[in-house]
Amino acid sequence: MLEFITSIPEGYSEGKYQDRKYGITKTTFNNGNSFKVYAKELQGNDFISLNFYITKNNRYLKPCEMPEQKVIDFLKEVSILI
Repeated sequence: MLEFITSIPEGYSEGKYQDRKYGITKTTFNNGNSFKVYAKELQGNDFISLNFYITKNNRYLKPCEMPEQKVIDFLKEVSILI
């Protein structure tokens, strides 16, 4: 998951997922060892919210009140618009 999260620009960007446009905010913490990603559908009600943590021994994806698979699918499939 880390490679998908790091491909999202820091701060605000926009992306396309399942033919819908999202405003995406990514914030990096702890010298690049934790990330917060929040994406809101711009023309609808859908959203994605997650935290990702890197520890000495493991990596943890923590979706915020949604199924983990929804977050994984979004991260793998979102296309960042430039």
